[in-house]
Amino acid sequence: MPARFKLRSAHPVEDGIRADVLAALSDIERKHEVTVLYACESGSRGWGFASPDSDYDVRFIYAHRLSWYLTVDAGRDVIELPINDALDINGWELRKTLRLLLRSNPVLLEWLDSPIVYRAEPETLSRLQALAVDYFSSIKGYRHYLHMAKNNFRGYLQTDSVRLKKYLYVLRPLLAVRWIEANKGQAPMRFADLASGVLDDAPLLEEIDRLLEIKMSSNETEYSPRWPRIHAFIEQELNRLEHAPRAENPLPPGLRATLDAFLRETVLRYDAAWV
Repeated sequence: MPARFKLRSAHPVEDGIRADVLAALSDIERKHEVTVLYACESGSRGWGFASPDSDYDVRFIYAHRLSWYLTVDAGRDVIELPINDALDINGWELRKTLRLLLRSNPVLLEWLDSPIVYRAEPETLSRLQALAVDYFSSIKGYRHYLHMAKNNFRGYLQTDSVRLKKYLYVLRPLLAVRWIEANKGQAPMRFADLASGVLDDAPLLEEIDRLLEIKMSSNETEYSPRWPRIHAFIEQELNRLEHAPRAENPLPPGLRATLDAFLRETVLRYDAAWV
């Protein structure tokens, strides 16, 4: 087996679901008088290990018309649709998005790297992705993913029988920490790219691939006995990271003004397009 073993990965989106998502986004634009700038998958389908019964986690970024930004009281900056059996759709307003970008929010950075894109305004997305690189904070990403791994390990991997997906919910953030430790920037959203980029233990990769195979053909609630090699790796990594030092990487000066200008330009451009 090669040192950089390529794990299995799949990002299935049924044609009917895609049509439903696009219709829902258009309806949101009409109802709320907004422009959807970007829409993607954020959950297990984006990570590449969805189960047959996994739902669709659609996330989007939108801009209001100019008048929305010129009021004394700030309006609500989130749009959420009622969750049904298949679709979970919600989005963030552009100013909120840029505030989160300023704080190097890892969830937002994952959205911008999603392999499943439903809609995208090319210029806006390209600029957001470039800004995400400029604003990336290794220490914030490190802390976010390590906290997630610890919580999921304590909450879900303490019994002899565990849900398959919970192993992946610990592995994914742990490997993201490794990626950041290697000074590679923001960890990729696709789990296969992430794992293949930071692991060279062939037996461990083989066991992870077997776990993925079963997870991707089983229901979300499927349980199994512990996976010895994976479990041992998780415990070793968590123990190692207890004492791993991290230094903050300060943001370059002037980035806040860059975001202000981007917000103004984007809102004015799409406000002018309204008829």
